[in-house]
Amino acid sequence: MKAESNESLDLLSVFLTGIPGLEAQHCWLSIPFFTMYIVAIVGNSLIMAAVQADPALHEPMYLFLSMLAVTEVGVSVSTLPTVMGILWFDARRVDFDGCLAQMFFIHTFSCMESGVLLTMSYDRFVAIYNPLRYTAILTLPRIVSMGLVIALKSVTLTAPLPVLLRLLPYCHTNILSHSYCLHSDLIQLPCADTKLNSILGLAIVLATFGLDSLLIVVSYMLILYRVLGVASGEGRQKALSTCVSHICAVLVYYVPMIGVSVMHRTAKHASPLAHTLMSSIYLFVPPVLNPIIYSVKTKPIQQGIVTIFSCKRELL
Repeated sequence: MKAESNESLDLLSVFLTGIPGLEAQHCWLSIPFFTMYIVAIVGNSLIMAAVQADPALHEPMYLFLSMLAVTEVGVSVSTLPTVMGILWFDARRVDFDGCLAQMFFIHTFSCMESGVLLTMSYDRFVAIYNPLRYTAILTLPRIVSMGLVIALKSVTLTAPLPVLLRLLPYCHTNILSHSYCLHSDLIQLPCADTKLNSILGLAIVLATFGLDSLLIVVSYMLILYRVLGVASGEGRQKALSTCVSHICAVLVYYVPMIGVSVMHRTAKHASPLAHTLMSSIYLFVPPVLNPIIYSVKTKPIQQGIVTIFSCKRELL
């Protein structure tokens, strides 16, 4: 059975699910979803362009922000084809290898996003604990190295997931519960023991999101301890104000993730619509909100974006 199943794996397809109970409204629902994709992709692209174009933004904080924007564009682009394909054309059928590729990119960019948020907390830690040596510690080569390590770590951790899934036999109806391919969904499909896949998936979660979130909490505890030691109230306020945008980004990323995790374990009998909405919030909301948060809270980013449009207007 296994050999026979693997021989026909190239012909295997999976079927994605739209928004349960709202299939008749998919055409209308495509409008807010497509709007979110436009805001996420254009907003994060503008941040990357502003940081690249304005020399005043070639500082560690903004370089890390541009890395965050890259990961969020990656997450958005990874889910866009299948989500909009279902909402616009009711295209639910996806080639199995294509599904594995989408799963790989979604999880890789998600791991990278978590890693970048951790480096951004380290950036704030250095800026507050040792402001005089801030630029000496976070040099451009060191920042680039940190980005490469995050990317390499994410790819290395998630690469085995599609490989192991491809080795398993599939002999049941291959219907997923979302509009995109996730590892937690795909390991429900094989008609074989997936304990190794589950253990690996849990290990990746602990090694990335679990460890990263713990270190972020520790870094902010140290930052708070340092700030409380500042004599003047104005100094405390100024120090904490530099962390507001990053704290918002961390909350926007981790709160929906925790919500999805809790709901998956404690509300298994909740409606499919509730599970779908929670997963969609986790994947779609951070890429939409983060460029808005940083554009509103960070004046140099505002000025950089304005400069881009001013230059384009002059060229016209």
